[in-house]
Amino acid sequence: MRIISGSLGGRKLKNFKSKHIRPTTDRVKESVFNKLTPYILDAQVLDLFSGTGNLAIESYSRGAKRVVAVENSKKSLEIINDNLRELKISNGIKLIPKEVLSFLKTYEGEPFDIVLIDPPFTKKMAHETMIQVSKSKILNPGGIIMIESSSHEQMDESYEGLDLWERKSYGDKNVSFFTKGNE
Repeated sequence: MRIISGSLGGRKLKNFKSKHIRPTTDRVKESVFNKLTPYILDAQVLDLFSGTGNLAIESYSRGAKRVVAVENSKKSLEIINDNLRELKISNGIKLIPKEVLSFLKTYEGEPFDIVLIDPPFTKKMAHETMIQVSKSKILNPGGIIMIESSSHEQMDESYEGLDLWERKSYGDKNVSFFTKGNE
């Protein structure tokens, strides 16, 4: 696993094996960030189910103004902190050790421009997470959500205030982009 582009492009990230983690492959990550390139510079980015910090670090490397990563797995938090220290960007990404659905239900801070979501494949949480995202205050009007999901789990065409922009399939994984209408 590596950082594809930006100020940290080409650097390798620490990874680990676990049932709940299935890091976004370089191929999928490159496709996702090609889609987000016009929007990422100076954006406020939220990475939910951060895992190894892969998507948060890629966002930071590509010039996001503020990056927040939410993760509750103790092992994942260790790996993210190791990656941030190794890359010398510990102050560049705010790490919140909290369960994602709880975070979404209670978030009252400044909204984000881009929300990246990669829930554990084994738990099939994508649909439930999108429902909570649609009820939360985490996304600016005109904001973008990218969510990875199993091709075998439910993923609607829209959620309250969020409309499907594009969906791509990568084997047993789907990547969906949603946008929030202007209010």
